[in-house]
Amino acid sequence: MSDPFSLDKRLARRSFERAAATYDASAVLQNEVCRRMLARLDYIKIDPRLILDAGSGTGNALPGLLERYPGARVVALDLALEMARHARARRPWWKGFFDRGTRLTAVCGDIERLPFSTGCTGVVWSNLALQWMTDPKRAFAEMHRVLAPGGLLLFSSFGPDTLRELRVAFQAVDRDVHVHRFLDMHDVGDLLVAGGFADPVMDMEVVTLTYSGVVRPRIESALGFRVPGKIV
Repeated sequence: MSDPFSLDKRLARRSFERAAATYDASAVLQNEVCRRMLARLDYIKIDPRLILDAGSGTGNALPGLLERYPGARVVALDLALEMARHARARRPWWKGFFDRGTRLTAVCGDIERLPFSTGCTGVVWSNLALQWMTDPKRAFAEMHRVLAPGGLLLFSSFGPDTLRELRVAFQAVDRDVHVHRFLDMHDVGDLLVAGGFADPVMDMEVVTLTYSGVVRPRIESALGFRVPGKIV
């Protein structure tokens, strides 16, 4: 029997391809979580030469990362080609002229099979992309592989209480699966350790989005960062 929560990655890619042009107009939550993640960097002393934005979408984190680390090159990776193209356009043309376009690169690729060499990046950033992984354990292992010793993984994802009200409402209609299953923070911690990361540090925040209609979904966002190393 197939898993009713399994994701069709090809379908997800096509959906993001179609949504790329209008995605930013509805990305209120993504932008808010991105802002909070960028603020966390104030407490982390690191000077990376290369930053990977894994699952960059249209690139809402890119201006902040480029400004915060003026000496770093940033690579925006997304499964959907149109998303990667929009991310590349985040770099103003006149800034690209002065740095010859070398500071920002966009790549179409899969987080579970990162097309980068081992130990090549100082920071892996990933905002609300984990829930789209078919194999989160493999995704974390890939992130660990491309990180240099002492590098930083900073990511966010949704928790199991996300869209709880919508899930309950659908249960009154039928027994079909309408809402994705989101991983518990403790399960994510276990996956990180299994992927090679040491000393997991995570926290959780609740963000409530209010709409003009009757649906007021509760969004649970887990923010965390990990430093690769040996388990002792």
